[in-house]
Amino acid sequence: MPKMKTNSAASKRVRVTGSGKLMSAGSAMRHNLEHKSARKRRALKADEVLAPAQSKKMKKLLGL
Repeated sequence: MPKMKTNSAASKRVRVTGSGKLMSAGSAMRHNLEHKSARKRRALKADEVLAPAQSKKMKKLLGL
């Protein structure tokens, strides 16, 4: 039985923490930043933990 390949697109979008949670960069930081407040931009800059339903699907794609 060959090894299962990880989905490379999924692996580029998330990272796994030591405890096994999946972190991803949030949305809304690509463009239209000038009308967002500095506080909002600082908050959006941080990575966020994936929701349980999403992380279950992503773990399947990553082979975890």
